Amino acid sequence: MITVHGMSMSGNCYKVRLALEQLGRPYRWNEVDAPRGATRTPEFLALNPNGRVPLLELDDGRVLPESDAILCWLAEGTPLLPGDAWHRARALSWLFFEQYSHEPYIAVARFIRGWTPADSPRRADLPRLHERGHEAMAVMERHLQEAEWFTGPQYGVADIALFAYTHCAADGGFDLSPYPAIDAWLARVRATPGFVPMHLNDAEAVARFASADQPRKTE
Repeated sequence: MITVHGMSMSGNCYKVRLALEQLGRPYRWNEVDAPRGATRTPEFLALNPNGRVPLLELDDGRVLPESDAILCWLAEGTPLLPGDAWHRARALSWLFFEQYSHEPYIAVARFIRGWTPADSPRRADLPRLHERGHEAMAVMERHLQEAEWFTGPQYGVADIALFAYTHCAADGGFDLSPYPAIDAWLARVRATPGFVPMHLNDAEAVARFASADQPRKTE
């Protein structure tokens, strides 16, 4: 049995839940309140010294951190991970893009708007995060003008990884209206078999998103 230590409203954790649901794999979910210190307890740090979720734990005691590594392990031998070496490498390139050029801006902007108070000094970072996040989405838009998926000829791990924070980018203040190809891709992902939405279980964060400024428009 797989146990996932995760935070339901985290995009990185949502990736793992979505993959498990679409693969039909049984699992246990242990909700971890990361913004309020639950990943910094001695018990959690004994499992993952990096103090982050998601964390996959097997009954034999093995643990695997890092959302995209978990995705690849879960998808091994399934249609979600290409068997062809070239398509697999291309899928991995988008996973690296997601963690290096996408998540640090889109996810961080969302965290700041949802989990910090309105007077937080971190909100001064939002203009820079918006600029870099739009750069990442422009790269995605160009790709999707010529291809249906990021993983290869069909849906898979790279699409799950990029969907996780792109579909809720408006929470971080991003306007997605300039990206019609991304919008069409988001609809295709939602139509895949076994799709489940993100669990919006943090009422405080949801309220902050609702009361925040309108999504930032592109120049």
